[in-house]
Amino acid sequence: MTSVTIGAGVDHFQEKGWLLTRTLEGENAVAELQAWVNEVAAWPDADGEWMHHRELTDDGPKLCRSENIVPFHDGLRELLTAGTMLSTASALLGEPAVLYKEKVNYKLAGGAGYAPHQDAPAYPFIDSHVSCMVAVDDSTLANGCLEVVEARHHQVLPMDESGCVRPDLVAAFEWVAVEVPAGSTLWFHSRTPHRSGPNTSGVPRRALYPTYNARSEGDLRGEYYREKVARFAAGDGRADGKVQVSLIDDFQGRSL
Repeated sequence: MTSVTIGAGVDHFQEKGWLLTRTLEGENAVAELQAWVNEVAAWPDADGEWMHHRELTDDGPKLCRSENIVPFHDGLRELLTAGTMLSTASALLGEPAVLYKEKVNYKLAGGAGYAPHQDAPAYPFIDSHVSCMVAVDDSTLANGCLEVVEARHHQVLPMDESGCVRPDLVAAFEWVAVEVPAGSTLWFHSRTPHRSGPNTSGVPRRALYPTYNARSEGDLRGEYYREKVARFAAGDGRADGKVQVSLIDDFQGRSL
């Protein structure tokens, strides 16, 4: 699938629930983004308000997610809160947007995938929001690219006990794999069903995942992270042996 300009893409997004755009031009821009993500991955676990999450793979423990990062990184803050990213989010929402949350999903070699889900059930406080995946590395079938269901973004679907899409619906849907080259962005509605498989290749599939909400609903980024930290602190661990990285139970990674 080829990327399109945002002007031509709003109709596609409204009809299909997803859109592929080019965010960064040139090898230098992609290399800079990769360097920024390397910097975030090297941050120590205990010395800041950012959050690192790790999973157990067949090759041992590996970083699977970092979040709450833009207050502590100038380059990523500029990328995600201004310019092309913010203007595209605003165009897709149909009104000015503001950053609601952000994360890096690393999906390193051997990293786990994500069960079929919609993002909306994991987003408290807001009703109008759009998600996206900025590919830091080429996202391919082999390393676990996203798969989406087209034109099923108009309502929250029935869920199982984990907050993911009910299995009978998953089996009935047609899933479309969207490979995304590094520097491009896959935008998807927060009610677009999506999933991704494990990374069975020898190369990483790192990606930025910012979410934007309509500014008319308020700048709620701080509230989101306070709510998430509180919910995680109130929990008593995962009985199923998986890593908790979200307010729903979509990640399939094994706990350390």
